[in-house]
Amino acid sequence: MTEAKQNSPARDWLEAEFADTLDEDYELEMSEPALSLEIAKIYKNAHPPSMDRLQYFRDLITLQSELIKLQSWVAYTRKKLVVVFEGRDSAGKGGVIKRITQRLNPRICRVVALPAPTEREKSQWYFQRYVPHLPAGGEIVLFDRSWYNRSGVERVMGFAEPDQVEEFFRDVPEFERMLVRSGITLVKYWFSITDEEQQMRFQMRIHDPMKQWKLSPMDLQSRVNCIDHLLKQVPYEEVPHEEITLPDRVFNPEYERQVLPRELYVPEKY
Repeated sequence: MTEAKQNSPARDWLEAEFADTLDEDYELEMSEPALSLEIAKIYKNAHPPSMDRLQYFRDLITLQSELIKLQSWVAYTRKKLVVVFEGRDSAGKGGVIKRITQRLNPRICRVVALPAPTEREKSQWYFQRYVPHLPAGGEIVLFDRSWYNRSGVERVMGFAEPDQVEEFFRDVPEFERMLVRSGITLVKYWFSITDEEQQMRFQMRIHDPMKQWKLSPMDLQSRVNCIDHLLKQVPYEEVPHEEITLPDRVFNPEYERQVLPRELYVPEKY
């Protein structure tokens, strides 16, 4: 068998993955073409290309395949992994989280993005509302914002008193040491952009909300750099997998699948 034929399944898979990812781009490009083109023109002037898009997709898929290995290792070894994502609004952490979780099993890897605290939660120990969301053995939890809200948005917006913020700064190192002592691997990321860049992205969100997640070439690098760095923080390795084989299907010539009434079917509109 030639090398080309041997690599054909892998190449077919890669092309399918490219198509799946590019579909998202095409879908959004068709939303409001005129507005999208105008915003794209302004954005390209501010962000000359810094990474080839095809190479970005190749690197991304390679890294995502490693994330699947990491996920398998966490599940197999019953490890606990917490990744905290913080940063300025529109700095790109949402895009990174999307790409990390894109091909992972939601039963193993989940995202926690808590809403504003209820009146009851406001009366609790500050860290209490985050504790129920921590991982059990064999789980990965990504916090899209976290307990650091107290030192960030709550402090800036006046939702926390100065003495509460000071208490947070005293407590958070010990809280995180407790997490590590309990067997949790804790990784924290902060995403930042300039004031000018943030203002431009806010304008994009206002005028083109369908594309608010789309990022600049610089962000493409930040996505793959973050995933690459995360993979280096955990000493994962290949784990054994049982070979899966499908049993022979048994056909019963006397079995007849019942035809359901037409009103129970989803209409074939397309």
